[in-house]
Amino acid sequence: QVHLVESGGGLVQAGGSLRLSCAASGLTSSSAGTGWFRQAPGKEREFVSAISRFGRTTYYADSVEGRFTISRDNAKNTVYLQMNSLKPEDTAVYYCAAGFTANSLRIGNSNYWGQGTQVTVSS
Repeated sequence: QVHLVESGGGLVQAGGSLRLSCAASGLTSSSAGTGWFRQAPGKEREFVSAISRFGRTTYYADSVEGRFTISRDNAKNTVYLQMNSLKPEDTAVYYCAAGFTANSLRIGNSNYWGQGTQVTVSS
């Protein structure tokens, strides 16, 4: 069974930074692509970012392009999301996700989910 565990969320002021981590276990070919989604109160879940198996391909939602950076350390089975220049509209529960490919995640298809970590950005 694939398990994904997020950490690193917290409360920051606008303009600040956070780094989220997703520790994965039991990975298979069905979880080669890894990434992040988020869901804000009263809003639908949205795609944030994804990265391919070896980190050669990355995708970002337009709303975070240039501010967030996704990376991975395969030796540690961990995916990171560095979030800079945070805005209040980034406030959400962030979920780690895994699918067949990074592109699968980009179009909204995920096979596995983490439990979520709260990110709150104050104005």
